[in-house]
Amino acid sequence: MKVVISGYGKMGRMVEKVLSDRGIECAGKSEDIQNFDKVVAAGSVCIDFTTPAAIRENYRSLAENFKAVVIGTTGWNDIKDEVVSYFEKCGTAMIYASNFSIGVNLMFAAADFLSGKMALTGGYSPYMVEMHHCHKLDAPSGTARTLGEIVDGNMGTRTDIQSVRCGEIPGIHTVGFEGQNDRIVITHEAFSREGFAQGAVEAAVRADSLTGVHDFKDIIFL
Repeated sequence: MKVVISGYGKMGRMVEKVLSDRGIECAGKSEDIQNFDKVVAAGSVCIDFTTPAAIRENYRSLAENFKAVVIGTTGWNDIKDEVVSYFEKCGTAMIYASNFSIGVNLMFAAADFLSGKMALTGGYSPYMVEMHHCHKLDAPSGTARTLGEIVDGNMGTRTDIQSVRCGEIPGIHTVGFEGQNDRIVITHEAFSREGFAQGAVEAAVRADSLTGVHDFKDIIFL
């Protein structure tokens, strides 16, 4: 398989490293994906780590020209239905995620389990704190929004999410459940961006032979 990287910032460079480590060909890197070679695109999976604004500009071109697409960019949830519909219309496989880290996806599963049990027992109120580097554009993070959707969907709550932007923090997410007699807390802390890149490359490997549109958390453990 061949992979094209859309957005060659810190995450793009990390994706390139992981591709090299796994012996997967990087067929190109682009900051202007709409003008990327269409012949190369047709036989490649695109991994996108750009910006929310760039996704809005580029998703049609991605769906029309690439064999499959992995979107690691967050901050476009407001147009999610539109993007998904367009990929389905084009017949282009797409895997998206609020976070491609395997550890974070395990946290999603843990939050789902705990909040589901608490919905049955009652007596707990959820809260959430997420911390990221000062360059991150969206707040709350896509990961925090996903955690909130999971918890609130199970418990019928509306969890308040607190966001911190400081320094070069790769990402820390904490979900707490406060009870009258005790507190349960689960935290995921990323040490670097490499875990995100590894998950995105794994998604690209799967997307190369998939059809349809998928949330990474729904397929990673299948």
